[in-house]
Amino acid sequence: MTTQPTPEDPAQAAKRRRAGIIAFLVGTVVSLAFFAFFPGLPHVIDWGAIFVSLAVGALARWAYGTWTTRGRLPSGR
Repeated sequence: MTTQPTPEDPAQAAKRRRAGIIAFLVGTVVSLAFFAFFPGLPHVIDWGAIFVSLAVGALARWAYGTWTTRGRLPSGR
């Protein structure tokens, strides 16, 4: 029988951190691509688009972190 990784496991923490960074980058790039190529929007990236893209990237990282840790928290029972 295999042992379940604990939340303090450094290898799992490193994987979650790496995946969080990738989720942030993907969210940021997808959002910037939306502002750059969506028809009807001015095809210029201004500071507002950059700030919104960073916020979308942070939201993607938070959402991924929440999604991956749903079943790992102690139940308290």
